[in-house]
Amino acid sequence: MSKLIVSIVFLLCQFGLVFSQENPDDLLKMLEEKPKKEYTTATFKTTRLINFHTVEVLSKRSLDFRISHRFGDFNSGAYNAWGIDGGANIRLALEYCHGSRLMFGLGRTSSKKIVDGFLKYRVLKQTNNAGGMPISLTLFSSMYNTFERSKVAGIDKYTHTTDRFSFCNQIMIARKFNSRFSFQLTAAMVHINLVEKISDKNDCFILGGVTRYKFTKRQAVTLEYGYRLNQYSRSNYYDSFGIGYDLETGGHVFQIHLTNSFGLTEDQYFMYTNKSWDNWGIRLGFNISRVFSLQGRQ
Repeated sequence: MSKLIVSIVFLLCQFGLVFSQENPDDLLKMLEEKPKKEYTTATFKTTRLINFHTVEVLSKRSLDFRISHRFGDFNSGAYNAWGIDGGANIRLALEYCHGSRLMFGLGRTSSKKIVDGFLKYRVLKQTNNAGGMPISLTLFSSMYNTFERSKVAGIDKYTHTTDRFSFCNQIMIARKFNSRFSFQLTAAMVHINLVEKISDKNDCFILGGVTRYKFTKRQAVTLEYGYRLNQYSRSNYYDSFGIGYDLETGGHVFQIHLTNSFGLTEDQYFMYTNKSWDNWGIRLGFNISRVFSLQGRQ
């Protein structure tokens, strides 16, 4: 019996010796293996809240067809059905993401006949792991070209083609605090090649806040505000401010909101919002987003 016990002990020692000689770090690697990263999803439901962009980008090989619509001012009165009868601004856009971080889009806006294009790159993604990445960070850059024909004293306002261009760059930092509440800070700079008045400055700097509170599985309230940090014009412009309601319906996201901004591109709503909430210079608006997956069947 004692010989049997000695033999078993001897064989176990030999097995341990062979294992340690072949790969001595395997056991430690198994014990120290890091858990897989769990990325936070749906910090915001779409790539835009009301007017402002969010940190979100489309999923891999997805195409988003977007319709944005703004009616006229509430304070236009009952004769104009509080803005519904006329003075509308519409933007149609296609946006695409091939991977999972970089997306681009093209759009056309009826007011001022603006064509815009943008690139958006998600640098950091928030994770749910303890000690992981606490925020999401996205970079945004866009360019705008107006085809509006404008004359001053019979002379074409846009003497050169480059006069028609404007640009916007943004840094967006967001955190999803729980399943219901998300918040984002946006730092933006808008540059206009040709300003409206000779006394105006070409650059405007904005610090914005974006938030979303989800109160049911498919419904949420939203809010956005952009504070202009510098006095770029002597004209009477206001900070862009909007309150909205999101409804998720399958592949669609329907957003309805109240905002004082008529413009639908960053160079317009950040710099040239000429109505105020104080005197009901607000308007009803909506966004419709339909996302198509272009991935082939596996």
